[in-house]
Amino acid sequence: MRIATWNVNSIRQRLDNLRVWLRERDPDIVCLQETKITDEAFPRGEVESLGYNIAVHGQKTFNGVAILSKYPLEEVTNGLPGDASDDHARFIEALAVHPGGALRVASIYLPNGNPVGSDKYPYKMKWMDRLYEYASQRLKLEEELVMAGDYNVIPAPDDVHDPAAWAEDALFRPPTREKFRALTHLGLTDAIRAAADAPGLYTFWDYQAGAWQKDHGIRIDHLLLSPRAADRLTTAGIDKHVRAWEKPSDHVPVWIDLDVAKQEPQAT
Repeated sequence: MRIATWNVNSIRQRLDNLRVWLRERDPDIVCLQETKITDEAFPRGEVESLGYNIAVHGQKTFNGVAILSKYPLEEVTNGLPGDASDDHARFIEALAVHPGGALRVASIYLPNGNPVGSDKYPYKMKWMDRLYEYASQRLKLEEELVMAGDYNVIPAPDDVHDPAAWAEDALFRPPTREKFRALTHLGLTDAIRAAADAPGLYTFWDYQAGAWQKDHGIRIDHLLLSPRAADRLTTAGIDKHVRAWEKPSDHVPVWIDLDVAKQEPQAT
C-alpha cells in the first residue's frame, strides 16, 4: 500500500498538478494540507473520477486538510482533540478499510509558529502538546497508524541547507525540535529517516530568493509510523521533481510503501 502526504498550497491552484501526480505515483492513500477551500467547494468530482474516496476538513482561504483513499473511509474525525475553541482546519483522521485489515491515517497541518515573538509560537507549542497526547492515546491501541503531513518542524541539522540561518526560526528552534523528538520517542518512526540517512532530503523550497534553483531546502513534511505500521515499511521517497513543474506548490509529495499483506509472527 502506498501512502503519501503533500501540502498542495491551494488545491484550486494545484488541481492539474495533483491529477498528474496521482496518475504518476498512483498512491492508495493521500493526505493533503493547505487545501485552502471549504468542504462544499472541494473539487470532489475531479478527484473521485480518479478512483478516490474523500474526507475533507476545509476552511476558506486558509489551512484545510483532506484524505484521499482508494479504500472506504470510516470513523472520520475533524479537528485535533484537546481544545474545543480551536477552529483551525489543521487535522483530520480516518480509518481506511482495506482487504488486509484497516489502517488509521491522520492528515496534519501543524502551525508554522512565526514570528516567534507573537502569540503564534505559543499556539504552535500548545498544538504540539495536543498532538503528543493524541499520539500517546492512539499508540495504546496498537493499531497500524500513519500520522502524515506538514509538521512545520525541521528535525535536525541534516534536514536544512543552512542550519545557522534557521537557528531562531519557529521551525528549527530547540523547543520545537524537542517536542518533535518527544513525539517520536513515544514509539513513532520517521519513515524518511528510517529509509535513508543522507543530508539534502528536502521537501520544501521557498518561492523567494531562488531557493529552488539553489537547492536551499528544508525537510518539514513527515510520515510518522506506529510500531505496527513501521514493521511493514518497505520503501520511502520524496518526489522532488514535482517542484520543477509549472505552477508548483512550495512543498513536494512524500510517500511510503507498506507491505500490508505481511503476516504477523506466529506464536510458539
